[in-house]
Amino acid sequence: MAERKSNKIKIGNIWLGGGESVKIQSMCTTKTSNVEETTAQIERLYKAGCEIIRVSVLDEQDALAIKQIKINCPIPLVADIHFSHKLATLAIESGCDKVRINPGNIGGEKEINIVADCIKAHKIPVRVGANTGSIEKTYLEKYGRSAQALVESALYNARILEKRGINDIVISVKASDVPLTYQAYNLVASKSDYALHIGVTEAGTEAMALAKSYSALGALLLNGVGDTLRISITGDPIREVYAAKNLLRAIGLDKNYVDVVSCPTCGRCMWDSIALAEKVGQRVASVKKQLKIAVMGCVVNGPGEAKDCDIGIAGSSEYCVIFKKGEIIKRVAAKDAETEFFKVLDELIND
Repeated sequence: MAERKSNKIKIGNIWLGGGESVKIQSMCTTKTSNVEETTAQIERLYKAGCEIIRVSVLDEQDALAIKQIKINCPIPLVADIHFSHKLATLAIESGCDKVRINPGNIGGEKEINIVADCIKAHKIPVRVGANTGSIEKTYLEKYGRSAQALVESALYNARILEKRGINDIVISVKASDVPLTYQAYNLVASKSDYALHIGVTEAGTEAMALAKSYSALGALLLNGVGDTLRISITGDPIREVYAAKNLLRAIGLDKNYVDVVSCPTCGRCMWDSIALAEKVGQRVASVKKQLKIAVMGCVVNGPGEAKDCDIGIAGSSEYCVIFKKGEIIKRVAAKDAETEFFKVLDELIND
């Protein structure tokens, strides 16, 4: 897997970029000023695996609520602000660990200076960037709706802050379609050393959001591009966290989990391997161990194709075989397969 050496920055109590693990982000859907609901949602997301959480700041009440939310917030909190330098400074002073702004819509030079001074005083990082709906007019007219326009717009805004002494900057260049997102992030990665927040914006409801995000972000991460990610899904943000974890596991960036491999089945499968595969997945969902488990429909896909698995099972209408590293250790009646396999699985997990 390729590796891009980006700038390393600290957000709250975690490090981002510079070879650190890719951090999972999500964003609260609650009104930030509703401290109880927002805190509860953050706790759910944290338990699911979220490592950085973002909240929107629409008004003064939202900005002030950050101070209360931070008391019980187990992960770094990012304040998302547009169009108001006053809300940006108030959110920073309330204790956010990072701020997301776009200098182009925060006001004139005076307002940008005020926000920049506040960021420096509190020593927090900032995310700036562009998406296809916020490209600077100059670059949109020059390059059209393109990767070049996205990147030049984002870098322009980053330079505005750099000129004011801010160096801990994270960049994003999101689009709602896969090719443009992929092109833009590869381009900005080649032109800068900024830590990159990757994502497909406005990706839609879950099925299409996953298709878009997995194809774009998986390809980027395999090329070493991306330091933190959010998989945007219209719906419960906890689905974003689960999806991000699955992506990092699928491409080998998270190995501390139980990988359950199973064949799609065909006409040769004479027992309910699908149901067992689902039950095994549920059984090991929270296990933090690097293990590989196989549930195979028949002997064609059995011990031979699963030789690298710690344990596995394959079967027929009459019997199933349980194997370790491709070697059969037990032959059981099909009706007893689930019970016998879970005995072996539990021993492995608890070892």
